[in-house]
Amino acid sequence: MKIAVLGGGNGSFAAAGDLALAGHEVRLWRRDAPAVAEHRAAGGVVLVKDFRGEHRASLALVTEDIAKAVQGVELIVCPTPAFAQADIGRALAPHLEDGQVVFLPPGTFGSLLMARAAWQAGNRARAAFAETGTLPWLVRKHGPHAVRISARGKHLPTGVFPLVQADHALAVIGRAFPGAIEPCGDALSGALMNAGPIIHPPLIVMNAGPLEHFADGPAAKWDIHKEGTQPSIRRTTDALDRERVAIREALGYGAPHFPLADHYAASGPEWMYGRGSHEKLTDSGDWRERIVLTRHRYMIEDTRLGLSFLASVARLVGVETPLIDAFLAIGGAICSEDFRKTGRTLAGLGLGDLDRSALQTMLREGLR
Repeated sequence: MKIAVLGGGNGSFAAAGDLALAGHEVRLWRRDAPAVAEHRAAGGVVLVKDFRGEHRASLALVTEDIAKAVQGVELIVCPTPAFAQADIGRALAPHLEDGQVVFLPPGTFGSLLMARAAWQAGNRARAAFAETGTLPWLVRKHGPHAVRISARGKHLPTGVFPLVQADHALAVIGRAFPGAIEPCGDALSGALMNAGPIIHPPLIVMNAGPLEHFADGPAAKWDIHKEGTQPSIRRTTDALDRERVAIREALGYGAPHFPLADHYAASGPEWMYGRGSHEKLTDSGDWRERIVLTRHRYMIEDTRLGLSFLASVARLVGVETPLIDAFLAIGGAICSEDFRKTGRTLAGLGLGDLDRSALQTMLREGLR
């Protein structure tokens, strides 16, 4: 089928390359016009490296014109950081068409943000928006047009906005990710599956001292998922995840909740990437990087946006979240800002006046 992929980072290049290799017609859009020109000059190819070797994926179009990228496509995949969603949503809004599906893997409730952008632009096309709990690839770029994929998602719990379009949206996304998409209800349920705000804030906040101490010199690059993942941090992550699950349960969402503990477990239910994915990630060496504490995505996306969103939903349903609140406060102090004010909340998304019943009606039926 025809698919547009938005963005120029790790996830976007993995999506473009992998989906093209699967036989789909893929168009890649990014805002960086010089980078687009360079990619075109190089043949519009994405080199995908995985356990099977190297594969050259030819794209149908590489463009900085979002209208050309999305015209007539069935699926729009936007695997960008949450902090890029507002700008992309505004650029995309006038061009959405009836029947199109926008897929955010993951979303941080960006599905609602993008739907509102289209509504505010006056676009009443019957498009659907969906989000899942993680990026479908463990991936890092190996050059401007190459990626290495360490693992692919096997279980992707996906929520849809509005819920009345779930059957259509899940069918379209399922053609791009056969056997991996697992319905989990509405878009808020999908947002509350997001693993980033659970795994990453403890890693970056609890390792803040070493990250700054080893900021320069030969020890500057280290793997926060390996050296930084110690038993005390794992215990904290599990406790933080229990707060996420409590929010889901308070809203009436049922299991499976995909607890992050399953990501590390040698037995029991498989997590989103399947068995042994943590070892594949650390063994690859691709996550051995220099982390600038106040600018890294784990801080400005998963802590500032992800945890502030969880906190706002928890307040709506009366769930106490001491760890979510603590990491928000400490992360904000590290960055000298108030993450509760600069983050993503229901009020900031224009939903502050809705009670639980009205919110669930909107999630089911869409914007009015």
